[in-house]
Amino acid sequence: MQSGISASQELVSQFNTLLADKSQFGLLVTITSESLTPLRTLSRTSPSSDFASNLTQLAPHIKPDEALYILLRRYDSAPYLIAVTYVPDAAKVRSKMLFASSRLTLVRELGSEHFRETIFVTMPEELSAAGFDRHDRHIELEAPLTEEERSLGEVRRAEAEAGAGTAVREIHLSKTMNMPTATDALVSLSALGRGEGSGFVMLKINPDTEVVELVSDNSTPTTISELVKSISTTEPRFTFFRYKATPPHGGEEKTVILFIYTCPATPGNKAIKFRMMYPLMKRSVLEVATKEAGLTIDKKFEVEEPDEITEQSVTSELFPETETKTAFRRPKRPGR
Repeated sequence: MQSGISASQELVSQFNTLLADKSQFGLLVTITSESLTPLRTLSRTSPSSDFASNLTQLAPHIKPDEALYILLRRYDSAPYLIAVTYVPDAAKVRSKMLFASSRLTLVRELGSEHFRETIFVTMPEELSAAGFDRHDRHIELEAPLTEEERSLGEVRRAEAEAGAGTAVREIHLSKTMNMPTATDALVSLSALGRGEGSGFVMLKINPDTEVVELVSDNSTPTTISELVKSISTTEPRFTFFRYKATPPHGGEEKTVILFIYTCPATPGNKAIKFRMMYPLMKRSVLEVATKEAGLTIDKKFEVEEPDEITEQSVTSELFPETETKTAFRRPKRPGR
């Protein structure tokens, strides 16, 4: 989801104005048509007003069901700004995923050197003066972090603790982000690619260690309906399935590998964190499956609820109907 999102020229222009004009307090940003776009600028209530008093301007723009990026001038010395990602629990699932997975893109496109801190919040009260005070006290209790660790915030990839009980193999995503994946998950993916095992592999992210783990399941589904019954309806899952597909109008049966990403619409802060982590991991999980485990994935599906995947929808994707065009025929002359 993060690929394709970029800052619009209008946003870059308004952001530069925010940097240069100290009378401006903040800039509200949204995502429109796969682009980061400015929504509104906020000015200081008065030249001598402090950060806490200026926060009152946010209230009219904070909706209980709409995600938003909020760039605020908080400090008197560089870097002056903080970047807040507001993702309320009542927002649509796709919006949650898009805003959470693109927030690092926003900071990097505008220049991470301009931001002292990035914050992820889910409730309007966290954007009040009292909310920022609680945040500051919490930060003071934590061990000092590097600037890169601060920029990663809620979505940083913590390395799995040694001796946690599961062998872990690190897959390097970039210079700053690692994705640990359990060895048994890699083994199962490799077996799936060789045509061995139960025919399906389901993965989850451990919320405590942030390790991609294998979901233990003894079922052996052979149809889409059987597969759907095995997928969680309360937590996101990455599912790989070896499927024997039959063309709807006859023809040879073919065996394909399907990748299904499900993200059920469930409430709670835990669900918010999941929806922030899974889209970031999705591309990397696919890279592990194809490059490390040698899988060839024939079709990918992304849905909220598992029951959105049906035999019919899979068949229509694997065997799309082709339009038959008839040749133009000149009409006969009258009397013939």
